[in-house]
Amino acid sequence: MRTKPIFTGSCCAIITPFDKNNNPNFDALGKIIEQQIEGKTDAICVCGTTGEAPTLDVKEHLSVNEYVVKKVDGRIPVIGGTGSNDTRHGI
Repeated sequence: MRTKPIFTGSCCAIITPFDKNNNPNFDALGKIIEQQIEGKTDAICVCGTTGEAPTLDVKEHLSVNEYVVKKVDGRIPVIGGTGSNDTRHGI
């Protein structure tokens, strides 16, 4: 059985910027997303290999993933990280 890939080309693992109070900085995140789309990246990975997964609480993790999906608005695929240092938590 042949399946269609989610994307072809490059996928950028973007950072989650934080503000001075150590909360996700959505304004800065939005700028990063727009830069990547303008630069013609083929997909975005959020809360993944850049290391934020273990530093975000559940609410932050969900809000960052949700923000990116809404901001991208279907223009390119989004791969939302769900990992954790705790397997049971990640599941």
